[in-house]
Amino acid sequence: MVENQDSEFRIEHDTMGEVRVPKHALYAAQTQRAVENFPISGQGLEDRQVIALAQVKRAAAIVNEKLGIIDEGRSKAIVAAAEEIISGQHLDQFPIDVYQTGSGTSSNMNTNEVLAHLATASLGEQVHPNDHVNASQSSNDVFPTSVHVAVTGALLEDLVPALTRLAEAFEAKAELWKDVVKSGRTHLMDATPVTLGQEFSGYARQIRLGIARVQSTIERVAEVPLGGTATGTGINTPKGFSEQVIAELASNTGLPLTEAEDHFEAQGARDGLVEASGALRTIAVSLVKINNDLRWMGSGPNTGLGELRLPDLQPGSSIMPGKVNPVVPEAVLMVCSRIIGNDAAIAFGGASGAFELNVQIPLMGTALLESIRLLANASVVLAEKTVEGLEANEERARQLAESSPSIVTPLNRVIGYEAAAKVAKHAVAEKVTVRQAVIDLGFVERGEITEEQLDEQLDVLKMTSPNL
Repeated sequence: MVENQDSEFRIEHDTMGEVRVPKHALYAAQTQRAVENFPISGQGLEDRQVIALAQVKRAAAIVNEKLGIIDEGRSKAIVAAAEEIISGQHLDQFPIDVYQTGSGTSSNMNTNEVLAHLATASLGEQVHPNDHVNASQSSNDVFPTSVHVAVTGALLEDLVPALTRLAEAFEAKAELWKDVVKSGRTHLMDATPVTLGQEFSGYARQIRLGIARVQSTIERVAEVPLGGTATGTGINTPKGFSEQVIAELASNTGLPLTEAEDHFEAQGARDGLVEASGALRTIAVSLVKINNDLRWMGSGPNTGLGELRLPDLQPGSSIMPGKVNPVVPEAVLMVCSRIIGNDAAIAFGGASGAFELNVQIPLMGTALLESIRLLANASVVLAEKTVEGLEANEERARQLAESSPSIVTPLNRVIGYEAAAKVAKHAVAEKVTVRQAVIDLGFVERGEITEEQLDEQLDVLKMTSPNL
């Protein structure tokens, strides 16, 4: 390294020659080349993955020292440097764009260079980014491992708790509103009654199933390729390195990480990430349905369904005074759109492997971590700012249920389907209740049904469960 005291830059070198690097940057030549080569999106890796890269390097330094690959001093210096990054320091020293070399080599070298710089400064002798920090490793096993570590942590520590919070919010409302009758709607048309609690129990179950889908992917997402080095063969690693480094990584992170059963599958394919993204896509699809239902039931205040009162969070219009909109459900719908879009990118990225390496790993990892982060945050916001504050307009809901022509359905057993259809059509045409339509059409007068039977059959709450 050559430093000019009067310059904002210093001169670093790599195997391709000299490079000007910002004077106070912790990284070196290869990082700077990547910064200059990929001015594409302005978006770097997710912080969680940068931390995962440091966790991998920490584990590798410990095991490399145990196996005699690097000396104790360098090992401890690398570990200390890695722990600074793991604690959230120096994250601004990882400036490389997501859209870079498909193996993530640039970001792996960024990590190697930053750790080497910090370790050299603390040790007082050179720690080399390749020879020491990257010992027994390749970008081809380190970078995908960091993605899987980051995704496993994000799923278990962020997403599952957030979805659980949302499921519990729906379950609480399902219990609260178990006897609140409302009109069922199929095809957006009037149908037989349900309870508001039944609808919310359905939402809760959708989220619970989403949690189960996420959890079912963990075993495969947590299977990592570390130790396979360049092509899965483990070239340039000492015997036992893969097993020991993954055990150290699992112990340090507290995650259920395991060594890949087949390193060639684990480096040539990223199917575990595709599977996890598919689980998120399914949850997003569920949330689109749920949030659209909430918007419909909360529509109004005067010309909509008005069965629910959504919390008033902010003014809704710059021109219409007093208007309030369902802002959180709309925000969640946009999150769902992004997750579904990310899933398409992840699926295409997963199909982009060739022989021993997938070459869209930075995109896949960043998109998946973004989806997890967005879904976790949106789930908490939806629970806190909408679901928990929902109020039922019980009178309005029951009024709509009782005005539905489909409540004629129990009369099928008394006056027959065709006669019941005439009742329904009369009720709609004359804008009267089903009860009044039965009377108007002479069914009571002819003795085909009594008024007491009519009242019993038209009890809308009884219609919300098996009633024969």
